Amino acid sequence: MRLFGQFDRNLSALEERLNVSIRADGDTLVVAGSNGNVERAEHAVQHMLEAALGGAQITPEDVELAVTDARRQSGGRSLPGTLIRTHRGKEIRPRTDGQRAFVRAMEERTLTLGIGPAGTGKTFLAVVMAVRALKNREVSKLILSRPAVEAGEKLGFLPGDLREKVDPYLRPLYDALSELLDDAVVAKYMERGTIEVAPLAYMRGRTLSDAYVILDEAQNATADQLKMFLTRLGSASKMIVTGDVTQIDLPNGARSGLRDAANRLHGVDDVGIVELTETDVVRHPLVARIIRAYARPTP
Repeated sequence: MRLFGQFDRNLSALEERLNVSIRADGDTLVVAGSNGNVERAEHAVQHMLEAALGGAQITPEDVELAVTDARRQSGGRSLPGTLIRTHRGKEIRPRTDGQRAFVRAMEERTLTLGIGPAGTGKTFLAVVMAVRALKNREVSKLILSRPAVEAGEKLGFLPGDLREKVDPYLRPLYDALSELLDDAVVAKYMERGTIEVAPLAYMRGRTLSDAYVILDEAQNATADQLKMFLTRLGSASKMIVTGDVTQIDLPNGARSGLRDAANRLHGVDDVGIVELTETDVVRHPLVARIIRAYARPTP
């Protein structure tokens, strides 16, 4: 059941992607098609079966990854393991090749920059890795931050005190936390200071030690702001910076510091830079088509 998926949807996805036919004959899978595609299907099924035997519920996204590896003949790779299970029991794993590279960089590097368009899971995966590190007691706290830069609506026009004005800009971070942890657990962690969600301006002058630190929407930070944030890194900490350089909301033509930071840090030891593309979009399939449409020159 884990291998085939509900209504054999994984086998159907494999048939469609590799132009083969697959049928089950007892405990045997019979694959028919051209020699090359049959070989690729065998390679993909072996990786899918390995993951299923490990307890993973295989999805069509896993099939896509397995087929990608088969076409590249990257025999050493296996499907990504489960990063974490949500409080509702859902398995969270990288769903694209780019997401797999992003997760690998976050596991191996102290500082990782994830740059890519909307819908590629940058923020969510960064929060997943942070929550996993907290649960595994690799760090003692999570610090999640965003620049409080508005996209069309002014902070001053919003009702309430400063906290209430800033919270809408931090909402995506709260949403990611709520998907992974029970709301009562999130509230308890935030009350104790184990999880801190704050605008970028609140980072100045601090040293962030023994923490998993995430800066989201970093394209809306200037070069000086990003330098300030990066130099907050303390001992026993990890830092993740995510952003989309095609969606900059800085006022008065101010330049984003995200691409500048990526250029400056390229090749620096213990820094990972991962570029995600529309092929890594995991929202509605239309989102990838919208991104490609906006990337084309207007008539």
